[in-house]
Amino acid sequence: MDMNPASAARSYGLARPVVAVPPDAGQTDGLVAAAQEFEQILSQGEATARAAMTGNADPHALVQALSASELAVETAVTVRDKVVEAYQEILRMPV
Repeated sequence: MDMNPASAARSYGLARPVVAVPPDAGQTDGLVAAAQEFEQILSQGEATARAAMTGNADPHALVQALSASELAVETAVTVRDKVVEAYQEILRMPV
């Protein structure tokens, strides 16, 4: 198959609108919601820890809050690692 740069550019130009993500696709809504939930979990854990230090919360609630905070942080770190891994994989792709 003989391919010249002009026909490759034309084919790319025709295919580009097909794969373009529309601006109102809502892709960032999930990410924003996840970040807000992460922030809420951490602030609840912090508030519970502060209340436990002053004697206003029971140890069981503190353990639950710390466990939820730990799970949220581990999840965020895992997602970050996957994003970095994907980025590095993209950088290794031949051009």
